[in-house]
Amino acid sequence: MKKTISFALFILFFVSIAFVLGSGCLGSSSHDTLTVSGSTTVLPLVQTLSEEYMADNTDVIISLKGGGSGTGLAELIDKTNDIAMSSRKINDKEIANANANGIQPVETIIAWDGLTIVVHPENPVNSLSLEQLSKIYSGEYTNWKQVGGNDMPIAVICRDSASGTQEYFKEAVMKNTSLRNDVITQAATGAVTQEVAQNKNAIGYIGAAYQDSRIKTIGIQVNGTVVYPAEQNILTGTYPLSRPLYLYTTQNPTLAAENFISYIMSPNGQFIVKTVGYAPVNING
Repeated sequence: MKKTISFALFILFFVSIAFVLGSGCLGSSSHDTLTVSGSTTVLPLVQTLSEEYMADNTDVIISLKGGGSGTGLAELIDKTNDIAMSSRKINDKEIANANANGIQPVETIIAWDGLTIVVHPENPVNSLSLEQLSKIYSGEYTNWKQVGGNDMPIAVICRDSASGTQEYFKEAVMKNTSLRNDVITQAATGAVTQEVAQNKNAIGYIGAAYQDSRIKTIGIQVNGTVVYPAEQNILTGTYPLSRPLYLYTTQNPTLAAENFISYIMSPNGQFIVKTVGYAPVNING
């Protein structure tokens, strides 16, 4: 009888240990999921940063999507993401909506961008002033010959209303002037690049990281000098369309969100900022 009881206790002990070990194994495979959404200008940067970060932190999964700055901030306000990417500063209405929902948005500038004006590579125009750019986008100029180009109509490409890049462009270039009625609107920065690459008459604006050989970057005329969105020009403000890129969290972010942003601001993270094509905030990056 004693042997039977001892054997039964042994089996119970073994099963208990197996359960604990099994639970430990299951626990080790759990992940912290971080949801990030918003600006398609910031997207390629955060995507690269995410890939590098997850390679070293296998217990973290970063879910990433675009949609525009306004969308990312709206999702932060609605508490459906952990981090909002934005190519513009959060506005007063968004702050009020956030506060009404118990959120105090916390801002981090992670990089600097030079809003880049692009045309088709066969377009002979190499530079424009901000005034010329405004006249093109308002509809006052409709033909490339009005700015020294070929006698061809200008096809104007613009970001959609959810885009922080569009909002920045309207503030920095258009001032109080409205956009022309026949603009070709694109929902993402990559789509602007694609449209300009295939339309010889097109002009568009993109984040500096989206420059590639399919399109041509044109300079901005400033006091008789043509300035391009190079890193030094962006950091010194010499390039007139320099702007910060942001991440926003709540006042009580998750530990995963805090750690990821700390990584972005580290020398390694800021080095990635440079390799992607933006200017680092941390000069040691």
